[in-house]
Amino acid sequence: MSQPVPPPTRIPNPAPGEIDNTPPRRSKVAGGLAVLACAACCALPLLIAAGVLTGAGAAILEKTLFAVAAGLVALALGMWWLHRRRSAQRATAEAGCGCHSTGCGC
Repeated sequence: MSQPVPPPTRIPNPAPGEIDNTPPRRSKVAGGLAVLACAACCALPLLIAAGVLTGAGAAILEKTLFAVAAGLVALALGMWWLHRRRSAQRATAEAGCGCHSTGCGC
């Protein structure tokens, strides 16, 4: 009989020379807000049917929510990229590699 494999756990502080590829919390929050903006955009037809919004108001709100969601996705991806870049630089510095006055290399 096979046993279930426990899920991998996130290492809070990666070992020296190891790159942290997990998205930071701020990136997850921005991504969650983007999902929320998309969900609000999908709810617009229901709000029109309920009489809460007019067609013109929904059109303006739809364009605004789409722009906000796109901006939040770009922000989340940018923060994740920056986090990975800094983690890679930190791992390189801890491993003793990089460019110095004597030259580049490991």
